[in-house]
Amino acid sequence: MNASEFRRRGKEMVDYVANYMEGIEGRQVYPDVEPGYLRPLIPAAAPQEPDTFEDIINDVEKIIMPGVTHWHSPYFFAYFPTASSYPAMLADMLCGAIGCIGFSWAASPACTELETVMMDWLGKMLELPKAFLNEKAGEGGGVIQGSASEATLVALLAARTKVIHRLQAASPELTQAAIMEKLVAYSSDQAHSSVERAGLIGGVKLKAIPSDGNFAMRASALQEALERDKAAGLIPFFSRSFNYNEVQIINYFFHGSCFWCGLQKFIINPKMVATLGTTTCCSFDNLLEVGPICNKEDIWLHVDAAYAGSAFICPEFRHLLNGVEFADSFNFNPHKWLLVNFDCSAMWVKKRTDLTGAFRLDPTYLKHSHQDSGLITDYRHWQIPLGRRFRSLKMWFVFRMYGVKGLQAYIRKHVQLSHEFESLVRQDPRFEICVEVILGLVCFRLKGSNKVNEALLQRINSAKKIHLVPCHLRDKFVLRFAICSRTVESAHVQRAWEHIKELAADVLRAERE
Repeated sequence: MNASEFRRRGKEMVDYVANYMEGIEGRQVYPDVEPGYLRPLIPAAAPQEPDTFEDIINDVEKIIMPGVTHWHSPYFFAYFPTASSYPAMLADMLCGAIGCIGFSWAASPACTELETVMMDWLGKMLELPKAFLNEKAGEGGGVIQGSASEATLVALLAARTKVIHRLQAASPELTQAAIMEKLVAYSSDQAHSSVERAGLIGGVKLKAIPSDGNFAMRASALQEALERDKAAGLIPFFSRSFNYNEVQIINYFFHGSCFWCGLQKFIINPKMVATLGTTTCCSFDNLLEVGPICNKEDIWLHVDAAYAGSAFICPEFRHLLNGVEFADSFNFNPHKWLLVNFDCSAMWVKKRTDLTGAFRLDPTYLKHSHQDSGLITDYRHWQIPLGRRFRSLKMWFVFRMYGVKGLQAYIRKHVQLSHEFESLVRQDPRFEICVEVILGLVCFRLKGSNKVNEALLQRINSAKKIHLVPCHLRDKFVLRFAICSRTVESAHVQRAWEHIKELAADVLRAERE
């Protein structure tokens, strides 16, 4: 394909994408396929001779689209939103065209510098403390990670490294292996599975802290576990928790240490990671309660607000982030709810040397003359991979073409629609709301057994007119209704509720028979 054909085919692809987005409401939200459907539809090996572009596009409709779950359908209410907007799509095209691998400033100066500035722009939109920003030669700064799971792992590894270095500086005879076997991480019993995975990768023990009646981890439970494990000679170093008044997961990483060699030789304060807004029900940990304890105990506090963080650009929701000033690191996903297409997970640290101290390697072939100037950063030292895409272009396009006011209006519309659905549920005496609705997620269920709610969800997803996923809150099976699509309107919410009511009547009728 030469430039002339690319121009022609590119215009055709833009038309195809625009038509797909405009017509997505007419597509069945969840596919009618079984596992293994695709392999028989394509050749067993790549073609020896080129196929035509027309054939490929035809196969997209014939082979690919039948197996697509349409996340941007206005009838998709599962999981949490994944962001999509035309400005971000255009920026991704430009990113692909430039095609730089921005592991260092020298590898592509604009890639590094735009990311630094965009992270400061976004930090100011959230009213983050200045300590998290990169401007004016501060010690902190922001970086784009691939996902909140990556950010959790990066924070855990950085905290683990910091604790190990501190212990070995105090007692050089301690080996890394001896310290590692004593490390213990904490998470709420409502925490996302990514915390457990981070613990597996990081090679540390993970303990679940019981949450309270509002599904939030409280400081008293954390303190109790911390003191118990310190007394047992363990090294508390990571924790993840939730905040009741927020809608995304907050991870508290407790990174602390206490090492016993026959007697209590070292008491090194733990570090912690916290989460705002659980995946299950959008509950929130209380940063104002937990933060001062973390600071007093010299605990690393990492706040993960993957979904809810986008809402903090609205003044009326900013209070949900109060207490972030106590944190050492903070993360949320613009690719969930801020119209920046996947992948774009924003992470800030108060002291960037905590990350670079864990991940910095400088082989000769990656060095450049400006790396020690103090004027720039090389993001390869802030992450697990070496290579990185020009992801900040998406932020730049979206922030400029929507403006802060446009993004705030988008968030507010989703929250209003979630409260509209909540109101519809409350008007039906057969149903109950399970937790307070704060942002864009409604957790609800039929009053009665788990079995009847499982049957309702099975009917909903079998009909494939809308798509939902469940969660468990204690011993209750609960349906989650998340406002997701950029194009969702009140009419879609109303139709979804009418559909749910009809299926609920069928389920209850079948139960009586």
